[in-house]
Amino acid sequence: MDQRSEVTERFAEGAQFIAGSLRSGTSGRTQDVVDPATGETVLRYELAGTGDVDAAVAAAARAFPAWAGATPGERSDTLHRFAAALAEDAADLAAAESLNCGKPIKLSEEFDVPGTIDNAAFFAGAARHLEGKAAAEYSGDHTSMIRREPVGVVGSIAPWNYPLQMAAWKVLPAIAAGNTIVLKPAEITPLTSLLFAQAAQRAGLPDGVLNIVSGAGRDAGEHLVGHPDVAMTSFTGSTAVGKRVAEIATGTVKRLHLELGGKAPFVVFDDADLEAAVHGAVAGALINTGQDCTAATRAYVQRPLYDAFVSGVADLMATVRLGDPFDPSTDLGPLISHTQRDRVAGFVERARGYATVVTGGEAPQGELAKGAYYRPTLIAGAAQDSEIVQSEIFGPVLVVLPFDSDDEGLALANDTPYGLAASAWSRDVYRTGRATRELNAGCVWINDHIPIISEMPHGGAKASGFGKDMSAYSFEEYTQVKHVMYDITGVARKDWHRTIFGDRG
Repeated sequence: MDQRSEVTERFAEGAQFIAGSLRSGTSGRTQDVVDPATGETVLRYELAGTGDVDAAVAAAARAFPAWAGATPGERSDTLHRFAAALAEDAADLAAAESLNCGKPIKLSEEFDVPGTIDNAAFFAGAARHLEGKAAAEYSGDHTSMIRREPVGVVGSIAPWNYPLQMAAWKVLPAIAAGNTIVLKPAEITPLTSLLFAQAAQRAGLPDGVLNIVSGAGRDAGEHLVGHPDVAMTSFTGSTAVGKRVAEIATGTVKRLHLELGGKAPFVVFDDADLEAAVHGAVAGALINTGQDCTAATRAYVQRPLYDAFVSGVADLMATVRLGDPFDPSTDLGPLISHTQRDRVAGFVERARGYATVVTGGEAPQGELAKGAYYRPTLIAGAAQDSEIVQSEIFGPVLVVLPFDSDDEGLALANDTPYGLAASAWSRDVYRTGRATRELNAGCVWINDHIPIISEMPHGGAKASGFGKDMSAYSFEEYTQVKHVMYDITGVARKDWHRTIFGDRG
């Protein structure tokens, strides 16, 4: 049995995980999970309906009091076992991620899976550190203290580009803080979310703390966001859908966390290490076939380095190997679907009318034509206000533009609605320091682009949303702060009472 078929046999009972059990959905509609490298269906399952969402929320609500009441040490112990269970499942998780998403196996094995295991290990420790302001007598007559308490049932929606990591980013801080959760993965990529939930159960996470509903956004997703028993919604996806999520969430005045689209600038100053910038641009633009909200999409290069940068990126892109995701030598896999491939191609074809396609700009022929492949593409000569510069493409496409002064380069970098991530490349500490201050993004890298770590937060500004994933900062999303105040005087008639009745004694 090969890697492709081994994984899907684990879902014979269905693609919903509710109250600790796999089950079939009840919507009456089916969904095909397709291998984007071949176009072949690898799993057909029953989609979740609103009744399945109700059952999952009810299971989470039942599990909440006991899980919220567990000690930080007890939750930490469970998460440590969870990290170990994920490590045991590493091979299956990597195979499922590559099968479902078309990721090169080396990316799944060396990035997605180890990053998820590390995230679980981080939150196992962080569960013991829900800190607040120190108890003190701020008024003089009372002792004040801060409690951090879980918000309740969290309803989260994850995207299709990083199904495993996004499941972890949603689930781990929520449950570490004492919440229970219902996660809706993208209906086209449910496999690793379900494996993730099974590993949690094997680690001893109580039934109902983590539930998975695999359903369509307009049905299961909207019902989850609007559910009156869901206290918080966390959504990662496009800005357009994020606006819809926000509209629904306001109907029940629930807490909202949004990580939305991006159009990350890659600013290269004239004193940058050119070789490092070229390599960083190709890696940053092509990671996950460009299907990454933080991918380098707009390279702004100061004019003295511009021609050499364009030439260097084009030459390096030409060496990138497209192929079978399960071949260890494959560098670039397919896009998630033929629909997404055609969407990316549409952006490039329209750009030919006003810009130059330096390299790429086509789908490969031959055996790879069966899959949703698209060659690495570099575009030059586009105007700042053009579609290819302003819109999120979500594919292996990098646009490069020149700039003259530092002021111009930073202004151009900030000139889109998005603000998720950015990078700046220079050997000058003052230049890079200015870039970190002035680039309007939730994450700014210096002389690199893309690395993430569990200890540091991830989240955006402007149309890229608000709130943080990962790190201890994510507890700001998943806990509510309660002020507790004790009188320490024992006096029955307080001096301030005279403002309501009587005179000063």
